[in-house]
Amino acid sequence: MNRLAAAMGLALLFAVIYVIWPAPRPGSVAPETPSTTGAEWVLRFGHNIPADSALHQASVRFAEEVQSRSGGRVRVDVYPAQQLGNDHQMVEMARAGELDIILTPTAKLSVPLPAMQYADLPFYFPSRNDLYEMLDGEPGQILLDKLRSIGLIGVTFWENGFKQFTANRPLQRPEDFAGLNMRIMKSRILMEQFRALDAHPIPIDFHATREALHDGVVDGQENPLVAIVSMGIHQEQSHLTLSNHGYMGYVFSISAAVFERLPQEIRSILIDTARELTPWERAETHRREEMLLEAIREAGVTIHRLDSEAQQAFAERTTHIADIFEPVIGADLLSRTQELLDRKYSGKGNRSIVVGLDADLSMDGGSSGLALKRGAALAIEEINVAGGVLDKRLKLRTRDHKGMPSQGVRNLSRFIDEPEVIAVITGQNSPVTTAQLQPAHEAGLPLLAAWSSATGVVENRYSPNFVFRVSANDRLVAPFMLDHLLQAYRRPAILLENSVWGRSSLKAMREALAKRGHTFAHTESFNRGETEFAPYLTRIEQSGADVIVMVTNPHEGQLIVDVLAQRTAPLPLFSHWGITGGDFWSANREALEQIDLTFFQTFSFLEPRGPASAHLASRYKERYAVSSDRKILAPAGVAHAYDLVHLLAAAIEQAGSSDRAAVRDALERLKRHDGAVKRYSPPFTPERHDALGPRDYRMARFAEDGAIIPLRPGPDDGIAP
Repeated sequence: MNRLAAAMGLALLFAVIYVIWPAPRPGSVAPETPSTTGAEWVLRFGHNIPADSALHQASVRFAEEVQSRSGGRVRVDVYPAQQLGNDHQMVEMARAGELDIILTPTAKLSVPLPAMQYADLPFYFPSRNDLYEMLDGEPGQILLDKLRSIGLIGVTFWENGFKQFTANRPLQRPEDFAGLNMRIMKSRILMEQFRALDAHPIPIDFHATREALHDGVVDGQENPLVAIVSMGIHQEQSHLTLSNHGYMGYVFSISAAVFERLPQEIRSILIDTARELTPWERAETHRREEMLLEAIREAGVTIHRLDSEAQQAFAERTTHIADIFEPVIGADLLSRTQELLDRKYSGKGNRSIVVGLDADLSMDGGSSGLALKRGAALAIEEINVAGGVLDKRLKLRTRDHKGMPSQGVRNLSRFIDEPEVIAVITGQNSPVTTAQLQPAHEAGLPLLAAWSSATGVVENRYSPNFVFRVSANDRLVAPFMLDHLLQAYRRPAILLENSVWGRSSLKAMREALAKRGHTFAHTESFNRGETEFAPYLTRIEQSGADVIVMVTNPHEGQLIVDVLAQRTAPLPLFSHWGITGGDFWSANREALEQIDLTFFQTFSFLEPRGPASAHLASRYKERYAVSSDRKILAPAGVAHAYDLVHLLAAAIEQAGSSDRAAVRDALERLKRHDGAVKRYSPPFTPERHDALGPRDYRMARFAEDGAIIPLRPGPDDGIAP
């Protein structure tokens, strides 16, 4: 572009700014010292955006509306353009209760709360309105609720526009990015985005972007239109692609410390006003973008819009990014989003058979839920590539029961009412699965237990029995664990959670000990949510026990290990497998160096197995960008869910029908299946709905890197190489 064109473009830009960005109205920049208006509550509102922006104008409207609705009881002083500090400083001030209201870019909030990278997922949302529906609906509320953990009350999402691509050549297909050096802000998701397009991502500070483009250090970049124009990027690049592939969201939040001091009426006014202004702020941002496009066009830039075919091509090229970053963003959030999008776009003519998954995706057992989801998803992908079942595609629909039986029953009721759902995989929590038994049997919906090990999950009172399990059974786990324990110890004590699973384990272990001529030296039980375990451990030590059998899930297990590691001579731990369903090792890696811990498992990718296991490990690593078998998350959960889905697909084909009762009957008649865990021959019979037994069990330890290492080789199942 020559100097004349640049000068004309700059002049037009100033004209556009003069027309669309009005001068601040009185009060749009708060005074340095508070005025005296007689307000009962004076709240400071800080953000990083200039006073002539749509975001600031919305902030000023908010302040005016709050003052009006409160009858003058509340005054909000708005401080734009980082007058109170940068984004990080303002977030910390709000967390400490020193700043009342903040408007923060999602990218900056993703440091204390990584889930805020949700809107950074490229080409994840089919349209602008789809993203708005998610942010204003249940997924957005899940995300806003997570702010509570860092001392903020999330209210709504405002914006600074959607990201677009610029370069000195057209960027209309994924192939157009090959070999380009693309400027990005520092972000793992953005690195993966451009690598997926065969480009080279280069992190460069935003304010150095134009210079880097001018000097040829990078070939292109991504930013919303307001940033492209304000930084003069359109003076350096000849092509703009309107892709709307990423969102520059701003989170409107209130300090939790401040919020809790406000009267309920004032809280409601603040929340309702911010949410009601959200459509206006977005519309105003969009209106200004249309004017900015004129400035870009007049500067001689060629503007391209992606057609639906191109959008789909980009979406397919980048679809794996959500899978890779699901542990960071949250399986609960992405699962609910995908369900809502699937429902919207599947249509009434949908020819899919749905497999449900109900697991803990967000609480203590979140890692176990994600492991089950990944194992099931990999199996479904394989089945669909091979042609599906009954000429239909399988689809996974995942819900979060949060470890709560009542929520599990509600989730199951929804699955029951959805005729396309053929069966539901259940999660780690035996109390949840147990609560689901009655409604599942009343409706005739098969339950596939992929982790919960309480004896009564499968050995229940129902006939016909609709529960099939690829997992452990506590009645069989107890003698297996105790046979290993009694090789080295004689006076075990037991510390267990007071739950269906805990009581199931206690009953089975007492019976197994009695048959071996032993009893527990001491028994202690605790309720979920307890935090003080020193008294329990003191009483166990006073009993003369030489080892502790632990039956607990990750959170309480972490607390127990932390206290035990501080003892002068900590007793050894023999644990059931509940601790492996969360972030137990990473949360306790230092404490575990002081503890002799052995725990139960059913599967490991680190021991010789058959082709299906090796194939699953290879596909997992490729799909989820995992470098080693040792880093596969909760391996037993992955393999159990993977095998269960393949067994279910075989039963559907054998039944020749997606009728739930027919599929249940077919599961009992399957002959043989070479799975990742073992060769099932047969997996189930009318009398036996547990596919695994003691020959499939093993004890394990954590390696120095957190990998789960089995203490003995797997069973000779006939398929190991």
